[in-house]
Amino acid sequence: MGILNDDMKRVVRQQRLGFIATVCPDGTPNLSPKGTAAVWDDDHLVFADLASPVTMANLRHNPALELNVVDVFARKGYRFKGKVSIVEKDGQDGDLFEEIRHAFETGGRGVHQVQLPARAYVLLKVERALPVVSPAYVPGKTEHATREEWAQHWANVQQSRMAELEGQG
Repeated sequence: MGILNDDMKRVVRQQRLGFIATVCPDGTPNLSPKGTAAVWDDDHLVFADLASPVTMANLRHNPALELNVVDVFARKGYRFKGKVSIVEKDGQDGDLFEEIRHAFETGGRGVHQVQLPARAYVLLKVERALPVVSPAYVPGKTEHATREEWAQHWANVQQSRMAELEGQG
């Protein structure tokens, strides 16, 4: 049995957007959104390098990575920590590159489809996974109530933004 349980996999598969923390060569943190976060297997997560020169340079210098994925309606998610392997087409992992590329192109292995060409893939070996829970969960507040509250919030944001865009057009 791997480190990733069914709920962790569900959150990653449903949300897809994760925030990746890497370490710059000067020791400062770098945080970058990744919209291709996916479950690879029971111990690995993967994302595509579509346009991430700073993230990739940092990972080549230091393979430590943390990926946070949070359900914005439930205000719950997970933080995944571990070390990465960079999988490149022309590298020693060419077959694995093709396997991952095929999964992203077809939606195989439960990976969501991404039609953009990846320069490389980053395979995170999850060494530690911890829950993230918002302080919105005051005693007695349920996930159902939290979901309703945040669904209304995001509906209001969407409505407001659409009105702003219509006013510009």
